[in-house]
Amino acid sequence: MVASSFVLDNSVLCGWFLANQASEYGDAVARQLSQHDAHAPWLLQLEFTNVLRTAIRRGNLAITAAREIVDQVALLPIRIDPSPPPPAALLSLALRFNLTSYDAAYLELALRLQLPIATRDGDLEEAAWAAGVGVLAR
Repeated sequence: MVASSFVLDNSVLCGWFLANQASEYGDAVARQLSQHDAHAPWLLQLEFTNVLRTAIRRGNLAITAAREIVDQVALLPIRIDPSPPPPAALLSLALRFNLTSYDAAYLELALRLQLPIATRDGDLEEAAWAAGVGVLAR
């Protein structure tokens, strides 16, 4: 699915900054980010900083590098949705599509905005197709 805007999942964002999570798909999404709007739930910031924290604790990333990455992400044209969806909505989507509540937050935003999701997460990809929003193409 080709779109002018999309919902950005943490699985793609991490690949832009951490070599062990990089992918051709992530590179293709990065190119689209230069021309199209990306949207993300408030949760993206929590998930991404937790990935950085884990990389630091495992000795795979220096604290100074992590801080630089945080600064770089803040400059990206990603529109963070400020309002979390109601817990009942997240639970409903999580149960319906067999997702974590975290992935349900991305799907909820995609459904609300009627946008495809840029993701490398197999369960979220499957749910996006089943829910009718699809996945951003390369």
